[in-house]
Amino acid sequence: MKTVWWMLALLAGVAQAAENGTLLRAAELKQKPFLDAEKVADLAAQAPVEIVARQGAWMQVKAAGQTGWVKMLNVRTGSGESKGGGGGLLSAVNLFKTGSSGTTVTTGVKGLSEEDIKNAQPNHEQLAKLGSYAATADEAEKFARAGKLASNKQIEYLPKGSSDKNR
Repeated sequence: MKTVWWMLALLAGVAQAAENGTLLRAAELKQKPFLDAEKVADLAAQAPVEIVARQGAWMQVKAAGQTGWVKMLNVRTGSGESKGGGGGLLSAVNLFKTGSSGTTVTTGVKGLSEEDIKNAQPNHEQLAKLGSYAATADEAEKFARAGKLASNKQIEYLPKGSSDKNR
């Protein structure tokens, strides 16, 4: 039984060891995990960081003798041995802690550029297809009754042909 407790204590200590990372690009170290938060320092690309915590799309890091927050997408994790020297054992713990096998995973959102928006063209074929999915007031009422749904507020359907003005 003592061996089990000793192993649990060892794993808990390794799990608390800091994870290291490297900045992929120059970034601002922020006081709080918000874009408009006060800047603590500027960090150079390829700067080593010690990851302290994660919150949403932000990582709290120690870098250049200061602690602050950087955007998660600016950090590559697993850039060296852990501070505690856990090596393979720390990687095994991270498997349970993050659901990752050590492979860096990033997420992002591709937005539309100003040029994309200026050059956008309507797709009339898809608009017609979308219109074919419209339900009549009678169909919607029948569906609601079948599902035993009750309305708290009466909303009138648009008059026939009014949606054509938006095309």
